[in-house]
Amino acid sequence: MNVKSHGEQRHNGLILWIILFYAITFIGFGILIESPVEIMNGLVRIITTRDALITDYIGVGGAGAAFFNAGLLTGIACFLYRISQASVSGVSIACLFLMLGFGLFGKNIFNVWPLISGVWLYAKLRNEPFSAHINCALFGCALAPIFTEILYSTALPLGISIPLALASSLLLGFILSPVANQLFKVHAGFNLYNIGFTAGILGTLIVALYKSYGFVPEPVMIWTSERRWLLTSFLAILFLSMPILGVLLDGHSLRRFSRLIQLSGQAPTDFVAIVGLGATMVNMGLCGMLGLTYLLLIGADLNGPTIGGILTIVGFAACGKHPLNITPVMAGIVLGSLAKPWMINDPAIVLATLFGSTLAPIAGQFGWGWGMVAGFLHSSAALTVGFNHGGLNLYNNGFAAGLVAAVVVPVAVALKAPRPGD
Repeated sequence: MNVKSHGEQRHNGLILWIILFYAITFIGFGILIESPVEIMNGLVRIITTRDALITDYIGVGGAGAAFFNAGLLTGIACFLYRISQASVSGVSIACLFLMLGFGLFGKNIFNVWPLISGVWLYAKLRNEPFSAHINCALFGCALAPIFTEILYSTALPLGISIPLALASSLLLGFILSPVANQLFKVHAGFNLYNIGFTAGILGTLIVALYKSYGFVPEPVMIWTSERRWLLTSFLAILFLSMPILGVLLDGHSLRRFSRLIQLSGQAPTDFVAIVGLGATMVNMGLCGMLGLTYLLLIGADLNGPTIGGILTIVGFAACGKHPLNITPVMAGIVLGSLAKPWMINDPAIVLATLFGSTLAPIAGQFGWGWGMVAGFLHSSAALTVGFNHGGLNLYNNGFAAGLVAAVVVPVAVALKAPRPGD
């Protein structure tokens, strides 16, 4: 028993060290491209601004501060896993890479703590270890903009905005775990961003509540398009390192990767547990290169939100996504955008294409055709549901995808089921 426990600790530690390495790489990249003074000034601007969709931290505080914030936030998250002695799985990798990606637009070293504290309070009340809820806590930072939206509101005096912001975020964190567990049944794991779906529902309710009292969230659109080739080079090196590391960790990783791409990806799926860390790293790197190549081909901007979208694909390549199941969904979204009055490299549709890969299990389970249908529907849903939560759910595509999966999956199951007499 002790040997097994020690082996689990070594496994968890290895994964955390790998992710910490990438977090430090982000910090180092930030320091390389901007001076420490610029980074500190940029960090102050990042933590003192509203964070609703779409707030590109590169535009708020500069690229150096944005990457420093993302790396530092992810490093702290790794420390939380360590001190809570939580098991580190493929889902944990996804969670940490979302911290890294959304650390470039929406999550920062200041606004995530009330929600995390709310989940901790829930675990405490249930007399359960925080380690059992840490993934939910960190994923739940999708609702971090609610804290800063209320805190920095010009319509409320500080005597009201500070306690209201804290109370709202603590409450949302407290109820997040039970609500997420229940809502998982709606899409049956065919939407990988279950917390995004949950956060969309909760965000819609809280925005409706505050709107009824006259507090209306203001729309945000901060989007940058500078340093494209510098960011491309950095990301290309980052993603190329992953398959190399995977092969170094496991000489059989390429053979095991061939098994991985045969899986549907329906949640809960842990690629690390099924094929090992090496093959999972290979998959993560290839998915990252696929996302980056797509953006380059369509001439899309590289900035905080789009890099966050690619890193989300990379993270969930540890627990559901692979090149064969994300491609048809992305193709369906592109096809849907061609029939609408916008370009495929417009900000909203670019993000929908990257984050819409959350519907990958539909393609994996029911085939490419159904994956394209889901993507086609998602191209419309993702661009309209944000109004309901006022941009205060960072995982807007997870909310939209939950609705799409709830409709598409039952139809796909019914049409594929044997008919009476067959």
